[in-house]
Amino acid sequence: MKNGQLSWVLLLGLLLGFILVGCSSEDSSSSDSDGEESDDKIELTFWGDWTGEGEEQFNHMVQLFNDSQDRIEVEYVIQEDLVTKFMTGITSGQIPDVLLWDRWRTSLYAPKGVLHPINHFLEEDGISEEDFYGEALKELSYEDNLYGLPLTVDTRALFYNKDHFEEAGLEPPKTWKDLREAAKMLTEKNGNDLDRVGFSFSDVGLFSMWLQQAGGQMLTDDLTQTAYNSEAGLEVLDLWNQMIFEDEVYKPGFDKGLEGAQHPFITGKVSMHYTGPWDLRTYEQYGDQLNFGVVPPPTGPNGDQGAVMGGFGLAIPEASEKQEAAWEFIKWWLADPENALEWGKTSLNIPGNKAAIEDPFFQEDPFWKPFIDSLEFATIRPRHPGYSVAEEDALIPQLEKFIGGEQSAEETLENAQKQGDRMLEENEVE
Repeated sequence: MKNGQLSWVLLLGLLLGFILVGCSSEDSSSSDSDGEESDDKIELTFWGDWTGEGEEQFNHMVQLFNDSQDRIEVEYVIQEDLVTKFMTGITSGQIPDVLLWDRWRTSLYAPKGVLHPINHFLEEDGISEEDFYGEALKELSYEDNLYGLPLTVDTRALFYNKDHFEEAGLEPPKTWKDLREAAKMLTEKNGNDLDRVGFSFSDVGLFSMWLQQAGGQMLTDDLTQTAYNSEAGLEVLDLWNQMIFEDEVYKPGFDKGLEGAQHPFITGKVSMHYTGPWDLRTYEQYGDQLNFGVVPPPTGPNGDQGAVMGGFGLAIPEASEKQEAAWEFIKWWLADPENALEWGKTSLNIPGNKAAIEDPFFQEDPFWKPFIDSLEFATIRPRHPGYSVAEEDALIPQLEKFIGGEQSAEETLENAQKQGDRMLEENEVE
């Protein structure tokens, strides 16, 4: 072989060697199942709309997760008008990998295909649904698919001013009758004005809880129509009418817009009101001026208990390209009892992990116990795609007119029924 030919052969050999080395190098750093280079951290974006203390609480858990391993890095990003931003981001490609999810919206948005089912993740990791509150999982489900794990579970309990009750010689109410009588005795009037209201009706959105206590339900059994225009519904509004207009224990707007140190319960202007565990920290901060207690919701006229379970979950968008890594983050936070307990202690929210709630932190605290007890009979809102719309846009505006004295109970429920039935039909999944 001539020298020139030998040179060409050597050159070709060297080129072939470089190509093979390059291919080998490329294979060794191939993308993992989440579309990230295996030598690099997988970066996840976690969207939520919690600010202030909520942001700090989320960042605490995010930092603990990031420090617990070296493969995934999560960043919490605040989004105002979260659901709208999420839905519009789907078309533009700007979506998160993990999403804070108000659970009751699942039945409306899951049929749209925007959330990723996690059933296969649970099965692969051997995680039992029995580890979580069943009602919370139902609220995160549509048909046979589960679309997230519960971050929080909550319900409402009755907060009362112990000093007011002691001065009046009263015990915390256990029934509607007790509640009405206590509210009358605790109300303080100054002519046509109220110096102190016995019970606050500021949240008419709790109508569904009252309806359960009256033995009623929000939708028919087949979930096709509203069911609150009923004897039970009239019983609820009759009690409201007696307390607001006959007994005059409350005036609409009395406590509107007052928060923090000016909240009327803290300043002693309200003797009783319904709220959730999220207010415990706030009220405890004012322990020098507020001596309060918490009891489960009073029972209705026939002894029926009623409480509505709400709360948030963590979900994975269908459009995320990093679903497995997103699941690792959610699993670490919510399926591990220790991490779920850390979240509960940090945020003062009840975690959705049942084992975490068995800790003395929750079981031995007199403020937490009424909520834990109420969760045993609390139920979620009906899982119809249009239910959230019907409640927010049909029922609540009519109830606000009722407590404002603008219309009767019959008119209120009839109008809410007509509008609500139409909205259920409009949002039915074909």
